Amino acid sequence: MTVVQTLRGNKLALGAAVAALFVIFSSIVVVPESQQAVVLRLGEPVRVINRFRPGVDFGRTGAGVVLRVPLLEEVVRIDKRVLSLEMDSQQVISSDQRRLEVDAYARYRIIDPVKMVRTAGSVERVGDQLQPILTSVLRQELGSNTFASLLTPERGEAMAHIREGLDRQARDYGAQVIDVRIKKADLPPGALESAFAQMRAAREQEATTIRAQGQKNAYLITADAEARAARIYADSFGKDPGFYDFYRAMKSYDATFANPETRGGSTIILSPQNEYLKQFKGN
Repeated sequence: MTVVQTLRGNKLALGAAVAALFVIFSSIVVVPESQQAVVLRLGEPVRVINRFRPGVDFGRTGAGVVLRVPLLEEVVRIDKRVLSLEMDSQQVISSDQRRLEVDAYARYRIIDPVKMVRTAGSVERVGDQLQPILTSVLRQELGSNTFASLLTPERGEAMAHIREGLDRQARDYGAQVIDVRIKKADLPPGALESAFAQMRAAREQEATTIRAQGQKNAYLITADAEARAARIYADSFGKDPGFYDFYRAMKSYDATFANPETRGGSTIILSPQNEYLKQFKGN
């Protein structure tokens, strides 16, 4: 064997060793706990590694070193953690025709990686698909609520409806929407003072209506009480004429003596034998 043949044989052996190492390292895939992976064979999903499964213990997820067939199989990595979807600031018109500047965001995760790969291809494209859906659902829901309701506990119910609507469409991409929140819902610059003035006018009108209703009820109650008192007095007077004389005298005394303004500040001098004072004598 010549030196040239020896060198050629060594090169072939070295090349074979390098190829073998390349095949071995290409076959090894490390999937961390924070990721799940879909193995594609000629573009078709064949298995899922470390798939998200609620309730499964952290140490039993299937993460770690796995093998694949080089050149035939491709590994698509998918984040297993909760992801954030930020919505650009949008103008939304509420049911009371208030134009609002709304900033919102959503939290979601991939629960069906195979469906995600088939429909979207990547996590980034899932976010691109969900963003206009979030905007549309948010516009529709907030458009059916008043501006004032967004400042009260009713806002939580509206956000629940938005999350449910977004989640229904996110399932088509293998995703689950966990939560939707509004970071800011403000009136455009210059419209805040007008909104407060209209809200104040509405509350004043409501207060006026309540006061008017209260006065009406007071008049009805007073009239009913006076009518009942009149019936009681009439029954009493009919049963005891002496009581009627006494009652009429007391009313007269009250009008004459109890309020000096009724007699213009003048002094009244009467004899104890005066007929007007007979009730004081018990006659």
